[in-house]
Amino acid sequence: MAEKDRQNPEPQAGTLTETDIASAVGVFRSKIDHGLAAALNSCVHCGLCAESCHYYLATGNPGMQPALKVKLLQSVYRWHLTATGKALSSLTGAHELDQAMIQEWIDALFGSCSMCGRCTLNCTVGLPISRLVRAGRSALVSMNLVPSELQSTVDTAVDKGNNMGIVREDWLETAQWIEEELQQEVGDPKARIPIDQADVRLLYTVNPREIKFFPLSLLATAKILHAAGESWTFSSDYYDVTNYGLFSGDDSAAALISGRLHETMGRLRAGMLVLGECGHGYNANHWEAPEWLAITPEYPSRSIVRIIAGFLRQGRIKLDPARNQKRVTLHDPCNLVRLGGVIEDQRFILRQAAADFVEMYPNREKSFCCGGGGGQLSMTTYAKRRLEAGKIKAEQIAKTGAKVVVAPCHNCIDQLSELNKEYKLGVEVKTLSEVVADALVLGGASHS
Repeated sequence: MAEKDRQNPEPQAGTLTETDIASAVGVFRSKIDHGLAAALNSCVHCGLCAESCHYYLATGNPGMQPALKVKLLQSVYRWHLTATGKALSSLTGAHELDQAMIQEWIDALFGSCSMCGRCTLNCTVGLPISRLVRAGRSALVSMNLVPSELQSTVDTAVDKGNNMGIVREDWLETAQWIEEELQQEVGDPKARIPIDQADVRLLYTVNPREIKFFPLSLLATAKILHAAGESWTFSSDYYDVTNYGLFSGDDSAAALISGRLHETMGRLRAGMLVLGECGHGYNANHWEAPEWLAITPEYPSRSIVRIIAGFLRQGRIKLDPARNQKRVTLHDPCNLVRLGGVIEDQRFILRQAAADFVEMYPNREKSFCCGGGGGQLSMTTYAKRRLEAGKIKAEQIAKTGAKVVVAPCHNCIDQLSELNKEYKLGVEVKTLSEVVADALVLGGASHS
């Protein structure tokens, strides 16, 4: 990447000792298993991945090509972790992890990658580039070189129990307000928002941003669960579905955060862990947490998307698509869809919840990242770059003619809302639960 385009959010990278760098190399070595080593040896920098990257397509900056990010990792791998790389550096492209390379890593791995995984689809040998990027981020964690805003989000979750530092009393007060609103919505004074109910079927996890900024999305989900006659509960603590340790590369913090949900499942003896509308929360807690925690959970975990689809298939809720007349399109969160495997249920739901549902193109696994993943929303240093990269998604939305964009992920909701303003799209951005709740036919469902 050209020097003029590079940003330096972590100036302390210039004061590292040889011991700091040696420790980082050790961490990097620990992350490079046989599969990733093969990947680093396989990339020939053909550049076919470039057209898959929203950063490159939006900016035209050749330094943002995924292959060049891999090259930065590959060069350090060859210098420090192969027998001949250092000695034959002029031939192998090997490079020491020195101060200058560390600055390159920070800007490339944190500043111009959302870890969306789309580049892997166009790679001729299927390199897991997002995994390689995270390995590099883990090395930067060991040197305390995670961008400060992202690190602060992780620290808050570790220290306060959720990534926004919401105190228990405020959460309970919000839940009480939601319960009162739910009773009015469904016309049932006995409707409840259960908190810490033991021996229920579902423990529903929450994005703290919903508590603070989007309580109506929680109301929508509660309305659906009530209409389905479900046995469920919120937790008064350790309810946070998000896990920014996934993004920072800090396995110990990630394990602690996900481990708290595991503890809550045990405390409440719930039958299933239900992960709210959060793409990376699904990836972290469904796919990655068992490895971080070195356990095989005795309970299943499911996205709320699949729970709602199950309600529809079982006839436990009934929807009237005529109640959502505006044209609706769907954004596919990378961590939920491409990296998570939850692909068709949201489409099944929207075909029954909206009168006019249209797809963006490309979609499903091939959909472009909105730009909000990888911790980008928390790193204000890269905000301008993030919005510029989001131009690809904004163009996708505009081509549909939709008036409502549904995104089953709150990181995506926030990014899409910013893109809506930046590119004057004139759309509403909603969660899947909100659209479903708007279409609910109350009293017409079987609760068996």
